[in-house]
Amino acid sequence: MKERRSFQTMWSKYGTVGIFCILLLILMILRPSAIFNSSSIPQILAQSSVNILLAVGEFFAILIAGIDLSIGSIAAFTGFVVAKLMIMNVPIVLAVFLGIAIATLLGAMNGFLVNKTGLHPFIITLGTQTIFRGVTLIGTNARSVFGFSAAFSSFMAQRVFFIPVTAIIALLVAGFFWCFTTRLKVGRNIYAVGGNKEAAWYSGINVSLHTLIVFIISGFCAGVAGIVLLGRVGAAEPAAASGFETYAIAAAIIGGTSFFGGKGKIPGVVVGGLIIGLINYAMTVMTVPSSYQQIVMGSLIIISVTLDRIIGTKKA
Repeated sequence: MKERRSFQTMWSKYGTVGIFCILLLILMILRPSAIFNSSSIPQILAQSSVNILLAVGEFFAILIAGIDLSIGSIAAFTGFVVAKLMIMNVPIVLAVFLGIAIATLLGAMNGFLVNKTGLHPFIITLGTQTIFRGVTLIGTNARSVFGFSAAFSSFMAQRVFFIPVTAIIALLVAGFFWCFTTRLKVGRNIYAVGGNKEAAWYSGINVSLHTLIVFIISGFCAGVAGIVLLGRVGAAEPAAASGFETYAIAAAIIGGTSFFGGKGKIPGVVVGGLIIGLINYAMTVMTVPSSYQQIVMGSLIIISVTLDRIIGTKKA
């Protein structure tokens, strides 16, 4: 019994870090030149930045035993809006602010629909995912939007002590929401809602309000991710972030977030995002076709949820 509890405790605390270390070790053995160079770590961090931002937003949706499939579409739409505003000579800071505000509003729309219809977030966000992507395709005429201020892309491409600005943005957002979940009552209430909605309601927690807050956060994070992606790519692509919701879900679950709600921590999600970035980087340097990444991500989700289910059952 003690051995079982010890394994559960160790896995809960160090499982995600262990997975990252194992993957890093495998890459070092198979392609040491890919790790031992001056650009490897910045590239992994840069590739992980969008994954981390989307995963943090997805973390909150999964924390209440829900899901948000629209984050990739919101990211793409935000990138389009910000690019278009900058082309119209709107100051960069204002364009970014408006883009994030619109993304947050789209997240609030998801939360409002979930509350008013009573449908599972999977159904609502599956629908809004398609709607938001369609609006983006119409707005861009299915073409890339470019020609905005080079200062924006230049800023996003900079590094501070070898750490990409995009990674710093992702870590700052993750750090803020880590404090949000650990220091504020509203953050702790979200855990309670995810653990047991009825018990949370009987204890005086406004479940609908906290559900709305969760999707507002998810939309906000998706908006920031869309801006980071815009800076990295240098253009607003109508198909940007397609399928990235899979990466976000994988990062959150690999990071220790329970798919059944009420359990998970932001630091684990950050490591989960780094794992996804490391896998993408490894496949790129080993010239593995990108289509295989989908197989790997799908397999990781199944394995992670299965482990969560088995360990959770044993705890019970």
